Amino acid sequence: MRKRKAAAKSKSRSSAKSSRRPSTAKWSAAVAKRSDALDLKPGIFKSRSARSIALSLKHSADQSHRRKAGPFQSAMSMLNFEINRAGHNLSANQRKTLDQAKVELRRVYGRAP
Repeated sequence: MRKRKAAAKSKSRSSAKSSRRPSTAKWSAAVAKRSDALDLKPGIFKSRSARSIALSLKHSADQSHRRKAGPFQSAMSMLNFEINRAGHNLSANQRKTLDQAKVELRRVYGRAP
């Protein structure tokens, strides 16, 4: 009798998992497209200059009235979002540039490193 119950339980678990469909869209792409936080210049994270990335983020954060947090926090949040979401696809040079942009962003806002 016990064997039947154990088999029934495992069968129901596996059928529950298989009934779920995998998501076809990436949630991060939707966030980047429809974010109300900042209107970023297209392709800004592809720039080779950490200073230009930081200044562009600062400009966007300062101009936006739709953000919920302060301008520095919003700008740093968008930069971290890009690093975290694109992290495994970034080249070593691009990752280094984005990490340096974090330092530059702190500098342009007058924050301690």
